Amino acid sequence: MQSGIIFIYLFLVLLIGLSASRNIKGMQDYAVAGKSFGTLAIFATLSASFIGGGFSMGNAEKVFLVGISNIVALWGFSLKEILVARYIAPNMQYYPQAISVGDIMEPAYGKEARIFSGIFGFILCAGILGAQIGAIGYIFNLFLGLDRTYGILLGMGIVIAYATVGGMKAVIWTDIVQFVVLALGIPLVLYFGIEHIGGWDAMIQSVPANHLSLPTDKVAIIALLSLFLTFLLGETLVPPYLQRLLIGKDKKVAKGTLLSGLFSIPFFAATGLIGLVALTMNSTINPNLAMPYVIQESLSPFFQGVVIAAIVSIIMSSADSFLNSAAIAFSNDLVKPLRKTVLESHIELKMARYTTLLVGILAVVFALSIDSILDILIYSYNFWAPTVLVPLSAALLGLKVSRLRFMCGAAAGILGVLIWNFVLSSPLGIDGLVIGTLCNFIVFFSVDTKGAKKRVLYDKE
Repeated sequence: MQSGIIFIYLFLVLLIGLSASRNIKGMQDYAVAGKSFGTLAIFATLSASFIGGGFSMGNAEKVFLVGISNIVALWGFSLKEILVARYIAPNMQYYPQAISVGDIMEPAYGKEARIFSGIFGFILCAGILGAQIGAIGYIFNLFLGLDRTYGILLGMGIVIAYATVGGMKAVIWTDIVQFVVLALGIPLVLYFGIEHIGGWDAMIQSVPANHLSLPTDKVAIIALLSLFLTFLLGETLVPPYLQRLLIGKDKKVAKGTLLSGLFSIPFFAATGLIGLVALTMNSTINPNLAMPYVIQESLSPFFQGVVIAAIVSIIMSSADSFLNSAAIAFSNDLVKPLRKTVLESHIELKMARYTTLLVGILAVVFALSIDSILDILIYSYNFWAPTVLVPLSAALLGLKVSRLRFMCGAAAGILGVLIWNFVLSSPLGIDGLVIGTLCNFIVFFSVDTKGAKKRVLYDKE
């Protein structure tokens, strides 16, 4: 029964993705879905791709190990969503023709900044995509007994197919379906898990007391604050996230982002509590298996199929987003500015599709053969916020910007990360991402504002 539900679901996702691929006429349709989506669609795609995709199984694992403090740390991401909804999303109206990070960076800081953000955006997206591909193989192997290679080929074959043909429009429509399955599946796991162990009181009495409280000593509090800030800054305005802010119009983007932020608060609590349920059931299991263990032990075969579909949704919704954004970063922010002649619209669209296909195939090859490459790529995550986040936010907020500010801030951010993480070995448990972003912020706004300019809008022509 489980296998049947999963394969029906995968077929449905593929069918919806390919159906949404009709009427793709240019890069606006392919990269930002023609800016045709409303509040609920933006809410669903942000929630599926970022809230679900990044934190569900990992949050259960961490709460199993350290307790509810990890839920509090994840609320840094929730705060980020709310802040973006309040201060950033309303300003997307000033960039009606933009389809990528580079389209905002270049008019503010020059072509070099566009290429720089394109390189880091591509590596970031490719690295996270690689991690998601590995997770797809793991999930199919764990739940369906498929060989890891076949699991990767099955899951990513579907993602590559609809993402290549339909771009962001296909990604959004499949994200909506994946969000519905996710929003139903995770609460089911928590509810039946708590019922299985005898209720809420039984869980509270069984788990260690320190798992139910926040740290009180200064070092642990600093480490928690650092983790909170890492989640606040880590994925802020990364390429696939920014693209979602560009798919709607006016207030719809802000409302959808706010709803996603508010939804994330109870969602993070639910996925974390699943970790405590697993701890109550069996404290000796591999923490990585906390959520799968609860699923297998407490749900009927039918509901197991539904929830496994939700877990698959979690991973696929992130994989398709980062695949699409890696291709757009490469074609629009690297190839396009380096070309001396402007490509015709249909050729540009064809190049984006070929790039999506090539990036997807290469990511699968790396995931199957050279795991260490993916580990190296994922290090790029530490360089997005310390290099691009501050100048990108400044441009979107209409603050004074200049090429010198960008260069000095990016250099300070990179040095801050390298020195803090690799020379000083992350004192006090504070991650270099936080320090690098702080260094960028201080240097960026300390550079002489002579010649700096306020908001510079992107003109497609």
